[in-house]
Amino acid sequence: MQLRTVLHRRFRGDGETDFVYVATSAAILGVDAPTGAIVDAFATASGRDDEQWLAEQPDAAQAASSLHDLIDLGVIRPVGEAQAPRAQLPPMPFPLATLVLNVTNKCNLSCTYCYEYGEDRLTAGTGSKGAGKARMEDDTARQSIDFLLRNCGDRPQVSITFFGGETLLNFPAIRTAVEYAEQRATALRKRVHYSLTTNATLLTDEVIDFLTQHRFGITVSIDGDQKEQDRHRTFQKGVGSFATIAPRIQLLVAKNKERKGRSLGARVTLTAGAAPVPDTYRFLTQELGFDEVGFAPVTAGLGRTYALGELGYERLLREFGELAEDYIAAAIRGESHGFANLGDLLRELHQGVNKAHPCGAGLGLLGVSTEGDIGLCHRFVESKDHELGNVATGLDEAARTSFLQRAHVDTKTDCTKCFARPLCAGGCYHEAHVRYGDATKANLHYCEWIRGFVDLGLRSYGRILSRNPRFFARFETS
Repeated sequence: MQLRTVLHRRFRGDGETDFVYVATSAAILGVDAPTGAIVDAFATASGRDDEQWLAEQPDAAQAASSLHDLIDLGVIRPVGEAQAPRAQLPPMPFPLATLVLNVTNKCNLSCTYCYEYGEDRLTAGTGSKGAGKARMEDDTARQSIDFLLRNCGDRPQVSITFFGGETLLNFPAIRTAVEYAEQRATALRKRVHYSLTTNATLLTDEVIDFLTQHRFGITVSIDGDQKEQDRHRTFQKGVGSFATIAPRIQLLVAKNKERKGRSLGARVTLTAGAAPVPDTYRFLTQELGFDEVGFAPVTAGLGRTYALGELGYERLLREFGELAEDYIAAAIRGESHGFANLGDLLRELHQGVNKAHPCGAGLGLLGVSTEGDIGLCHRFVESKDHELGNVATGLDEAARTSFLQRAHVDTKTDCTKCFARPLCAGGCYHEAHVRYGDATKANLHYCEWIRGFVDLGLRSYGRILSRNPRFFARFETS
């Protein structure tokens, strides 16, 4: 029989142990040297005859046993074997877990790379959301809460994320939504978690008190120290924003720590010419007091001066590798580390995540515009091409199902031979729309970046597992 190794990635931990990441199942297997040699021997496109291979082995009985183990584990399979049908979607309608409320489409900053107001906006007007109401009304906020609780099924817990524009420009709607959600959730015996993204310019004492009292998960959009922040994140008259936000962030950090709140996160948009990632991470954690930092390469169409080209992604991967060394050292000591990108990747690797879709958009997560229109996520609200209904009239399940079927990773032929597909599934819908005019396309422009980052994650996982396997208990669910 002709056998061959399925799509996989080999990596090594600290020491002699090798691992195999099996892309078909998202399993990670430790292999000794003889077993690794078998994986390599059958890693050919045309396959290899098992009987002929066994005849060449000095200990045929042991080789046969190891080969059969790899076959049973799905690492080696017959050439041309028909794949079991893969479910296109879970049972629909799928219950909602998270609703993102875009409570305003206005912002008091003019960030050069903003996908809502810049050249990559999805709709006409002064900004991608310029055609809608400036602020969500209280009735729409309450209708959104009812919509979420009506469509969450048996979930005991749901999440509400507030977004903008600058989210805090409509703090009254946030207060209204939270107070109403608390009332309705109590009646239904459900729990609600809240989160919010802000540029920190409007973090008054009143706002900070409210957010920490209700245990918000708070993410601040900030690009680093004063030089980095003021390069792209300026007020509308061109004045940098760092001097305004730094003291407000410090107040937030202090109050959140006093109340033993949830982790405070910073979200950094990485552009061409940005400071080194490790330097930015250390400034944001050590100087400003953030618990976690996530880095996002800028979403930009071709030709933007701030866009990351191929060399920019190569540099970014090197810098992620440098920061990963700090994470690994902390993990071996049994300590937490705030490099959110790597932490999220390690969690998914440990849990065996095998994605059919790149994220929860359109599935467990939906976005709501200021007028109550439902979109795939916060980036698509008020994009008529991706509208899925309204919180007052309900969800268009036919449109939702149709999109998810078209966006399934198995429809993306470029993903079929990529070992990173269980973790990527083709990449961000919004970026695909910006780059290719079709949200269901694979993001081919950053495939090498994704493969490089997943490879970094695998190697980090192996090194930590070899030295301190107990570290991964934090990622295990009951």
